[in-house]
Amino acid sequence: MFSLINKCFLFLTVGVLCMAPGISWGGSDKPTADLSVSFMSQYIWRGYELSRDSLVIQPSVTIGYKDFSANIWQNIDTDYWDYKNNPDMDSLNETDTTLAYSMDMDQVSAEVGYIWYSLDQVDDSQEVYVSASLKTLLSPTLTIYREFAHYPSTYITLGVSHSIALPRDMSLDLSLQGSYLISNDKDAYPDPDDPKDDYNNFHDGLLSVALSIPAAEYITVTPEIDWSFPLCDDAADAMQAGNAGHGGKDNFLYGGVTVSLSF
Repeated sequence: MFSLINKCFLFLTVGVLCMAPGISWGGSDKPTADLSVSFMSQYIWRGYELSRDSLVIQPSVTIGYKDFSANIWQNIDTDYWDYKNNPDMDSLNETDTTLAYSMDMDQVSAEVGYIWYSLDQVDDSQEVYVSASLKTLLSPTLTIYREFAHYPSTYITLGVSHSIALPRDMSLDLSLQGSYLISNDKDAYPDPDDPKDDYNNFHDGLLSVALSIPAAEYITVTPEIDWSFPLCDDAADAMQAGNAGHGGKDNFLYGGVTVSLSF
């Protein structure tokens, strides 16, 4: 059922958005849409290896109207069975739905939202989050996620970013992010020093370098390279344990390319 519903939704949203540029929106406030697909060498989530030795395809659809937006993101692993040794797992193994409301003030932009993670063969996860970004050098951004469905935890990130303008409207986009994880579920995130206790420490860092290349009026091609790494010894131990079935690594260098259509 998971596979059928998500595949039908994927084809439907792609079809609708491919026709969307020809739709005439009424009123002065027009909806916005962004359709993208990423081809990545790996799927790394908060320091954990969720794919290995296979291409992952990640389509995304975002519809916005005024200060509201809705996003659907999916992960398709082209060779999931190979490393997981589970023939019942579907290639389309995750669908995330995000609803968000953004606010723009003089020196601060903020956003609140809800994320539903629909996962194959494990309990779905749900989070609420709040994010604030300063309109200053490096655009420091603080985001707090709270999982409340099946894996109760608080995940806090602090990131900075900078974009360098290049000829032909290209840009080099640099970002660096660190995180802190507060777990309330020792089964999902155990303390590596005491498995009977919850994890509570700095967690993963993420360094990203991307080159934004306008390819047409509405189309942008963005190659990128990313480095995910632990921020402390406990994080390294937790990642190695969590990634034990995938090789037991705690840092990853990966990358890919994203093609996006925005209007």
